[in-house]
Amino acid sequence: MHRLIVAGSAVAALALVATQLVAGPSTAAAFEPDLDNPQVVATGLTVPWGLGFLPDGSALVAERNSARVLRVAPGSAPATVTTIAGVAATGEAGLLGLAVSPTFAQDNLVYVYFTAAADNRIARFRLDAPQTQQVILSGLAKASIHDGGRIAFGPDGMLYAGVGDAGVTANAQNQQSRNGKILRMRPDGGVPATGNPFPGSLVYSLGHRNPQGLAWDAQGRLYAAEFGQNTWDEVNQIVAGGNYGWPVVEGRSSDTRYRNPIVVWSTAEASPSGAAIDGQTLYVAALRGQRLWSVPLDGAGGAGTPVALLPGQYGRLRTVERAPDGALWVTTSNRDGRGTPAAGDDRILRFAPL
Repeated sequence: MHRLIVAGSAVAALALVATQLVAGPSTAAAFEPDLDNPQVVATGLTVPWGLGFLPDGSALVAERNSARVLRVAPGSAPATVTTIAGVAATGEAGLLGLAVSPTFAQDNLVYVYFTAAADNRIARFRLDAPQTQQVILSGLAKASIHDGGRIAFGPDGMLYAGVGDAGVTANAQNQQSRNGKILRMRPDGGVPATGNPFPGSLVYSLGHRNPQGLAWDAQGRLYAAEFGQNTWDEVNQIVAGGNYGWPVVEGRSSDTRYRNPIVVWSTAEASPSGAAIDGQTLYVAALRGQRLWSVPLDGAGGAGTPVALLPGQYGRLRTVERAPDGALWVTTSNRDGRGTPAAGDDRILRFAPL
C-alpha cells in the first residue's frame, strides 16, 4: 500500500471519490488506514452482518438477528430503513449479506441474503420503497450453521453469492446443488448469458464449506475467505469452474483435482468472515481470531505473508468494507452468542485513511 497525496483543490479530491463510486474496486489509489484512531460510527447493534455504501457516503447495514436494515453515517444515529420480511434467525442464520446495486443512481436497488423458514434466499428492494421486497433467488438449503451469506457485485455487474454447505458436506461436490458454492447471477437472479462455467447453472465455483468473504482486485480477480472445519481456514483465488476441495480437502493438498488456497490460517487464528481489497492489500475480518488480517497480494493471483492487525482490541470482527473515501469500516460481532460483549457492542468502527 501507499499513501495518496492529493495536490490541488478540494474539487480534485471530490472527483477522485466520484470516480471510485462508479469504477468499483480500487486501481492505483490505495489508502493506508489509521488503525490507532478509530471513529465509532454506530453502537448498540445486534450482530451487524452485511454492509454496503450508498453514493452519498452513508452505509446500509443488515442486522442478523433483528432482520433490520439500518442506515448509518458518522455523527448520526442509526436509522431503520426497513425490516426484511420472513427472516428466521437461529444460530448462524438470519439476515446476512447486503449489497447496493452498482447502478443504484438509476435503479435505487438494495439486495439482501437471508434465511427464511424453509430456505436461504436473496431478495431486493428499492430504497425509496423498502417495504416492497422481491425474492430473486430461493431454494438454497438452510441450517443453523454454514449458511454462507455474503453477496457482492463484481466488476462485471453480476451478483455473486457465497453459499455454505448447510452442514451437509456432500453438497459441496454435487454440481447440481447450489450449496457449498459461489454463485454468479444477473441482477434479476437469472443465469448470465456468458461467463458461468456450467450451462444453465448459477454455479461459478464449487468445493466450498462456508465462504463468507468476497472481494475483487484491480485486475478483476475474485478472492474468497472461507471457514475451515478443525484445522485450516482459507483465502482462495476464485476461477470459473474451480473446485476448492471441500470436503475431500481442508487447506492445501497435492491432489491436482482441487485448487489450493493462497493463504491458510489455523481456525483459532482466523474464522474469517468479511473481506475487502484496497490496492494490493486484502483485509480479512476474523471472528474467533479477533483480529483484522492484512494480506499482501502479489498482483498475479497469489499472496505474501499475512500480518495480524488489531489483535484482541475489539473482539470478534465480522465485516470489513472499503468506503468510497478510502476509510475501512469494520463491524464487531460480540453479541452473536460466541463473543463477550463490551460496552457499546456491537459497533461499527471507521478507520480513516492516513
